[in-house]
Amino acid sequence: MPYANTTHSYGAIAKGFHWLTALLILTIIPLGLIANDLAHAVRNPDIATTEADTARAALLFSLHKTIGVTIFVVALLRILWAVIQPHPKLLNGDKPAEAWLASTVHWLLYGSLVLVPLTGWVHHAATSGFAPIWWPFGQTLPFVPKDEGVAQTSATLHYILQWVLIGAVTLHILGALKHHVIDRDATLRRMLPGRTTATPTDRQPGHALPFVTALAVWAIAIGGGAAAGFFSHEHETGAETAALEAVESDWQVQEGTLDITVSQMGSVVSGTFADWTAEIAYSEEPDADGKHGNVTVTVSIPSLTLGSVTDQAMGPDYFAAETHPTATFTADILAEGDGHVADGTLTIKDQSVPVELPFTLAIDGDTATAQGALSVDRRDFNIGLGTKDEGTLGFTVDISFDLTAKRP
Repeated sequence: MPYANTTHSYGAIAKGFHWLTALLILTIIPLGLIANDLAHAVRNPDIATTEADTARAALLFSLHKTIGVTIFVVALLRILWAVIQPHPKLLNGDKPAEAWLASTVHWLLYGSLVLVPLTGWVHHAATSGFAPIWWPFGQTLPFVPKDEGVAQTSATLHYILQWVLIGAVTLHILGALKHHVIDRDATLRRMLPGRTTATPTDRQPGHALPFVTALAVWAIAIGGGAAAGFFSHEHETGAETAALEAVESDWQVQEGTLDITVSQMGSVVSGTFADWTAEIAYSEEPDADGKHGNVTVTVSIPSLTLGSVTDQAMGPDYFAAETHPTATFTADILAEGDGHVADGTLTIKDQSVPVELPFTLAIDGDTATAQGALSVDRRDFNIGLGTKDEGTLGFTVDISFDLTAKRP
């Protein structure tokens, strides 16, 4: 069997690409559906799941993602080969409607084999947490930032476009069976192993109309998804998300960030609390007990964004945001060497743990900037006790802050 195509038959390389793609597609579609259902159960705080369920979901999703990226690479190579090779012509080109539909389906297949895995890869690169892509593929993509909006949009596109792909695959299979069983021509046979040639019809469809039709199908699918609200990205945790009331203090926070970092499945996952307050009393001169002041920080737990595991983090086995919507940190401010330390208590889920938060402080007139970080063990706060494997979810949680405050 020759390697190259002719206008009458497919070569070995084209056939290899075709059947390899078919095998990958028929594997990834059911795998993705199963993994998605299991991951939904794991992330849903109302559904009881075990550590084994989490590990199984991560395994299936890692396999799904890795196969998806493999399909993307194979599709690009297949398209490149098709561009430099003659394309065997249709055996039913003299039937305009069938020929138009067949060409349209081929455009949808080629485009979807690129767009579906690419949108999935962009989603993975833009978010963090849960199920890494396996070697040799990386976790990031050039020009794709870690951004929840990008992640959600690409995830929605991935979901919509996968159904276009599934529809195109279904039509492609039905068309091949129709040619083989009803028309009894060689359309299917010339893609099977061996050398099969067939004489195409003199009349062949043009590429412009099928291409435009394929574009219209994608546009209708995406537009329909938008109309149905698929691009509305709001986390529904069931927890109270009302903003914290502003506090009055000697030093008023003007701007700042409060971040956490955990390790999940061997990958670093970073999160940010959008809503928190700090009541700060500070004096450059210490009092008789050596204290420079005190601080009380109140954090809205539901305001946390933690990549793809945000909803899961709100569940009863983790932050239990519905019953414990806030965390607090109260401490005395002490001098320590060239810096300072906030020596106090961190309370999460009614678990109070003594902690020391070292930080740097710079005061310029009535403006102060401070940065600091500490590490805690999530188990001390009864967070994620059902996940005992540190490889699945690290025990250590890093907390950091950076703020600018002014005094009246």
